[in-house]
Amino acid sequence: QVQLLESGGGLVQAGGSLRLSCAASGRTVGRYRLGWFRQAPEKEREFVATISWSGDTAYYADSVKGRFTISGDNAKNTVYLQMNSLKPEDTAVYYCAAATTIPTMLNRGVDYWGKGTLVTVSS
Repeated sequence: QVQLLESGGGLVQAGGSLRLSCAASGRTVGRYRLGWFRQAPEKEREFVATISWSGDTAYYADSVKGRFTISGDNAKNTVYLQMNSLKPEDTAVYYCAAATTIPTMLNRGVDYWGKGTLVTVSS
């Protein structure tokens, strides 16, 4: 069992920045790779970013490339999502996710979800 706890959401104006954190815990947490999804009201949940524990590989949705940066702290079992140049269309509930491999994450094969943290971008 893996538990995921997100933090850092809030209300910002367009062009602003937020940093999200996801702390992972559980006996088997080391077997999983962490990433981020988001879901806007009345829309399908979509992939945002994921990274290996080593940080050697990272993947981003086209909509956030150049604006968002994912990073990880292996010792703390924590991943971060630095969000810059935020746009109103970034408004969504952001969910931390755990999957066995990065390819599985990219194919939406998520095993565990956090409860989500709300990001609201005003214009």
